[in-house]
Amino acid sequence: MKEAMFWHVKDKEKKIVACELCPKRCIIRQGETGFCRVRKNLDGKLYTLNFGRLAAHAMDPIEKKPLYHYYPGKYILSIGTFGCNLRCGFCQNWTIAHGNPDTLEVTPEDIVNAAVNQEVYPNIGIAYTYSEPTVWYEFVYQTAKLAKQKRLKNVLVTNGYINEEPLRELLPFVDALNIDVKAFTDKFYKRNCVGELKPVLRSVKIAFEYGCHIELTTLLIPGLNDDENEIRELADWIASMSKDIPLHFSRYMPNFLFKIESTPPETLFNAQKIALEKLNYVYIGNLGDPRGLNTYCSRCKKILVNRSWYNGKVVGIDENGRCKHCGESIPIFIS
Repeated sequence: MKEAMFWHVKDKEKKIVACELCPKRCIIRQGETGFCRVRKNLDGKLYTLNFGRLAAHAMDPIEKKPLYHYYPGKYILSIGTFGCNLRCGFCQNWTIAHGNPDTLEVTPEDIVNAAVNQEVYPNIGIAYTYSEPTVWYEFVYQTAKLAKQKRLKNVLVTNGYINEEPLRELLPFVDALNIDVKAFTDKFYKRNCVGELKPVLRSVKIAFEYGCHIELTTLLIPGLNDDENEIRELADWIASMSKDIPLHFSRYMPNFLFKIESTPPETLFNAQKIALEKLNYVYIGNLGDPRGLNTYCSRCKKILVNRSWYNGKVVGIDENGRCKHCGESIPIFIS
């Protein structure tokens, strides 16, 4: 255990504390934990229960995050713990987010050394992923600071459900984010995630304005968030920041509490078509079709990055970051 960041005493006599990490702002009594299950009140102080507790780790292709415009073809050391501050009924990683997985005890130094000493894969840094990294805040914060000193990249794969102050304190050490925008209605968030939409949109805008590389992901669930008008509203909102922000529509498959049938491919391709009316780069995940995987030049439509599932190869971008065919400047980080 480690004393948590971002909390205050609510009632000193009764030893009640208030957590300020995420928009839930849990009021936590002595001996209890917050909604996320990993921040506990012990004798009137808030402690994090998952500091240094590693529940999952792997050397993943960067495309698996998914990040398609951030060093395609490279790998990144990916780590995660248990706990989450949303409860999505369709969670793809529920066994660690909402379960009690076995864990390894590690330090920030252990993780950074593992990333630095990786020799088998072309590793660019560390991704905090699998479950929600913002409820692992203290460990992510310390590890990311050390990683920066070693010139490693830090990537967050997050639901974006975090308050402004802790987000702004962390962003100087973050290079790229993939943020889930699970739907574009508050009704969906309240019914299916026990959360709200507005704080997520705020996090996206803050990260974008700060200058981090961002990509967005929406898991399309039949009948719940695949309405054409909702997709247009989402694309319009993204385009109001930049038409170059990549959007990933990911195929839903039954998991955790949801038994709805998998998203039909035609729904995904229709969503892609609609979003491409306003955005330059829209992808489809969990399907494997090259039409949803490859990166095409927004001007001449030639292939820039060829992908097979999670394997990416830059084929149409020159050393100056321009399309080899028409000279268009391409918003993709390449080595």
